[in-house]
Amino acid sequence: MKLSPNTAPAEPTDLLIRMHNQVGAAVDVTGTPDSSYWSCHGCGYGYGYSSIDHHVDTTRARANAHAADCRAAYHRLDR
Repeated sequence: MKLSPNTAPAEPTDLLIRMHNQVGAAVDVTGTPDSSYWSCHGCGYGYGYSSIDHHVDTTRARANAHAADCRAAYHRLDR
């Protein structure tokens, strides 16, 4: 698989966990252990940072569930 900005994006300064979806796009958990957010570089979906803080354990579980199902690559393959 060719690496792209979506499979190997620059790491944000508040990156806690990085996992990859079904096709290799990065799914990042960012923030602090008590207030975290996840975002998928494949499909653009994310969750967290609302009026209710999300502990990293909850965020990690939700990000992992998304990564297991998501097949979005969000980039074109060069021929």
